[in-house]
Amino acid sequence: MEQLALLFVLLLGAVVSVPIGERLKLPAPVLMTLAGIVLALIPFVPNVEINPEYILPLVLPPLLYASVQRTSWRQFAANVRPILLLAVALVFVTTVAVAAVANALVPGLPIAAAVALGALVAPPDPVAATAVAGQLGLPRRLVSILEGEGLFNDVTAIVLYHVAIGAAVSGTFSLPRAALELVLSAVVAVAVGVALGWATNKLIGLLEDATLQVGLTLLVPFVSYVAAEELMGSGVLAVLVTALFIAEYAADADDVMGRLVNRSFWEIVDTLVTGIAFGLIGLELHNALNAAEGRWAEWSGWAAAVVGVVVFVRLLWLLPATWLAKKLHDRRDVDEEIPVSWRETVVMWWSGMRGVASVALALAVPLTMDDGSPFPGRDQIVFIAFGVIMVTLVLQGLTLPWLVRRLGVEADAEAEDAFERQLALRATKAAKARLKEIEAVEELSQESVEQLSRAALDIGMRINPDMLDDTHRKDHFAQRAAKMKRMRSIRGEMLSAARHEVLAARSEPGADPEIVDRVLRHLDVRSLR
Repeated sequence: MEQLALLFVLLLGAVVSVPIGERLKLPAPVLMTLAGIVLALIPFVPNVEINPEYILPLVLPPLLYASVQRTSWRQFAANVRPILLLAVALVFVTTVAVAAVANALVPGLPIAAAVALGALVAPPDPVAATAVAGQLGLPRRLVSILEGEGLFNDVTAIVLYHVAIGAAVSGTFSLPRAALELVLSAVVAVAVGVALGWATNKLIGLLEDATLQVGLTLLVPFVSYVAAEELMGSGVLAVLVTALFIAEYAADADDVMGRLVNRSFWEIVDTLVTGIAFGLIGLELHNALNAAEGRWAEWSGWAAAVVGVVVFVRLLWLLPATWLAKKLHDRRDVDEEIPVSWRETVVMWWSGMRGVASVALALAVPLTMDDGSPFPGRDQIVFIAFGVIMVTLVLQGLTLPWLVRRLGVEADAEAEDAFERQLALRATKAAKARLKEIEAVEELSQESVEQLSRAALDIGMRINPDMLDDTHRKDHFAQRAAKMKRMRSIRGEMLSAARHEVLAARSEPGADPEIVDRVLRHLDVRSLR
């Protein structure tokens, strides 16, 4: 019961941390981590007891699926080279560097266990990075790189982690076999992801109710993860491929209600699961400190050394890798998103916060070996991992806004406005083209055509009032928009009165609440439109 109460406290904290973070200009994940630390220091708060086998399957699939909703396959395809240079390769480099240092410093830590430690602290957290980037107004290209880096880093690091854990648990390791497992794991994951993504899109087309469609998307990431893992594939990569496939081939552009409900639902899931995950990071500090009781100074020294390796290896890698990416980008006319200055490279370096994936992998380290003996160095691995997570997440997360302001890195507002105007113009042209097609086959009065033509223009002008260069036409539209806004306000008040009346009927004797809710839903949809 105590664990259940703690879960609800974390859920409440996840909701409350969002408006508090916006008011304090601090990332919600960092606030939840600090809240978890405070809870961990309170004597009567119970220790977290989670079966390591359940952490990855329960935490990662919904977070990965929600993260992919904010990106697209085109971004990944266009940025495959920067992602490989700035992200995937960095995981290997960081893993090797951390493993070498940990193996040299921690007495009795086998090389396989050291590699597992390196793999679990190597990937920056996409949730924390994008949460911070979203509040700071960073250039979209940097946000895209951070998102792609976080997602693909997780895939790479988790596959390396599983190989290392398998070698540590069994006591045997074969490089050719490990390489073959990596390849097969990726192939199986891609196959599962594509198959499940295709099947999900077909089912969504058959399910006409938005509630059922969203319920299906909630199950899909878990099914994708578990199916790939059962077939000896990468569950994380399978979820990534599934989510990208569903987003890329979403069928119905006119499914307005389904799209709105789906987005709202996944924003809620993302907020709650992220809050719980980062709250657990803070709470697990209590267990890590207990494991190091009496040896805090020595273990803290190990953690500090690994933190230094993680932070400075990232900088030493990004500087030449960014330079190489820019050189390759200049030689080929491709639509890549790369840091364009040393300032953006520094911001990207300091954005390498560790978070959910690292804590999930740390907690998922097995308790015992195949022969029943304790896993070598598990307490030290967990302590060092939480040291890395705390320093990078809290220190970098709290100082990143200051660094961004000092360096003057900000989004290209003019380019974003220009793209928005372009989309508004395209939307207007598409609406007018459709009107001409209808006019060719149906008899419409001149008054109706003129009215509908103005409505087509309104579509684009509401998206971006600066779509037109003609100042007179913009002023005319602004006057008409103000009049229409007042009319919409009056219609809104009328609909509000209707909703209040229908809702009052729900408590009247003999009223059927199901019918009342059906009528109320009709009014809600009308209000939404």
